[in-house]
Amino acid sequence: METILTIENLSKRYGRIQALKNVSFEIQKGRVYGILGPNGSGKSTTLGIVLSVVNRSSGDYRWFNGQMQTHEALKKVGAIIERPNFYPYMTAEENLKLVCKIKSINYAKINEKLDLVGLTERKDSKFSTFSLGMKQRLAIASALLNDPEILILDEPTNGLDPQGIHQIRDIIKKIASQGTTILLASHLLDEVEKVCSHVIVLRKGEILYSGSVDGMSANEGFFEVQADDNLLLKTALQEHPAIDRIADEDGRVLVYLKSELSASELNQFLFSKNIALGHLVKRKNSLEAQFLELTKNATIQKN
Repeated sequence: METILTIENLSKRYGRIQALKNVSFEIQKGRVYGILGPNGSGKSTTLGIVLSVVNRSSGDYRWFNGQMQTHEALKKVGAIIERPNFYPYMTAEENLKLVCKIKSINYAKINEKLDLVGLTERKDSKFSTFSLGMKQRLAIASALLNDPEILILDEPTNGLDPQGIHQIRDIIKKIASQGTTILLASHLLDEVEKVCSHVIVLRKGEILYSGSVDGMSANEGFFEVQADDNLLLKTALQEHPAIDRIADEDGRVLVYLKSELSASELNQFLFSKNIALGHLVKRKNSLEAQFLELTKNATIQKN
């Protein structure tokens, strides 16, 4: 699979503050990546460095396997890392025409991108009349005018109402379905879970997890069990080598694992201890639980 962006041991220091510390990951073509972390975790700093608006302290990054210089590579990148900033007295179409003129892009792209973000009917409306969600959608249209290989978004739904959030997420999914690689930064678990295929979890400038979103919940999970004598049950459970810890919850025993164990194996083990289970369910930790476990003492919003 083609590599769009490679980041190796990227670090950034602002005086005594270490904003990034040895961050490394790759962005592969055709996927939707989320950089997830609380405010101040280094998300925006990472995006700023690869877009050449923030200087790195150390480390390296390469666009498109290093086959072109950064300034050339950025011509194939669409990005929104600040609030939408257009001329308020100009219409949506006029603003996009100006972007096309600056970037030497054919005006024919304007209607196509306005249609993609659902603003065709408002193309003759002044930017000053747009809601925040519409302004963000126009910004996305602008970033897509050059048909970029990758679209970079920093907190794309920040400050939007529920309807605006839903619209932006639908647009992101549509763009991704057309083959555009997407890298977005967010502090919202819900956003990454619904939109992204892969995630990089940052906390205090360090990567805690990098991989598929599904992989976050691909853990050993836990069992929910119950017997006539839960005290005897807990004593027996503590003897099994695959069990990490146990806990009580509403009259049932939660069994957390440190290695693989099937329900039938657990049932057979307890039967050998003369314990008959009245309740046995295997569950996987939720994505929310996984993220919160990774980012202890940090704030991740579920939205």
